[in-house]
Amino acid sequence: MLSTAKMTAVLPVKDIDRARDFYQKTLGLTPTATMEDGSELFSSDGATAIELMVKPGADTSDHTSVSFEVEDLPVEMKRLEGNGVVFADYDLPGLKTVDHIATTTHEKCAWFADSEGNILCLHQNI
Repeated sequence: MLSTAKMTAVLPVKDIDRARDFYQKTLGLTPTATMEDGSELFSSDGATAIELMVKPGADTSDHTSVSFEVEDLPVEMKRLEGNGVVFADYDLPGLKTVDHIATTTHEKCAWFADSEGNILCLHQNI
């Protein structure tokens, strides 16, 4: 069964150099492999990973592609803002951010886009 399978989120990127720079320098992730097709793999624990797949004509999605669980959301947001990350604000039915953070009964979340327009999220469990 898949309950013990390793997982990889595959994100389309138009410019692999720009995307690698964002994930490595802005987010602080370490690349673990370069694939034969030029895609880059990032993994923090060997079990979950992000693959940046070169797709020059691909559109990005209009929803969260990857969410990173963090221990202290405001602290992590401040660190990323110091690296140039801009967090989004939302005012939608059932979702409103205050100071870039949406709070539910189970978690706090904040969203931002990567260098290619993929929507990423930070979340902290409550």
